[in-house]
Amino acid sequence: MRSTCRLEDENVMSTSQKIIGATNPVESALGTICGDFDIDIGRKIIFHGSEAVESSRKEMELWFLIRVF
Repeated sequence: MRSTCRLEDENVMSTSQKIIGATNPVESALGTICGDFDIDIGRKIIFHGSEAVESSRKEMELWFLIRVF
């Protein structure tokens, strides 16, 4: 099952990175999604966040068949 959430805000990248946490779960703070739920770098079990607005557009189109303008 796939689902998506698209966030829009002036500071969306920095805000979402604080919520998601570092890519490496060992470096992610407790209370972040990656810090609480990921196992290791190669096994992101529940969440992915794009690192930039442009890559998020490409990923939305690729994985969710959503045309982003």
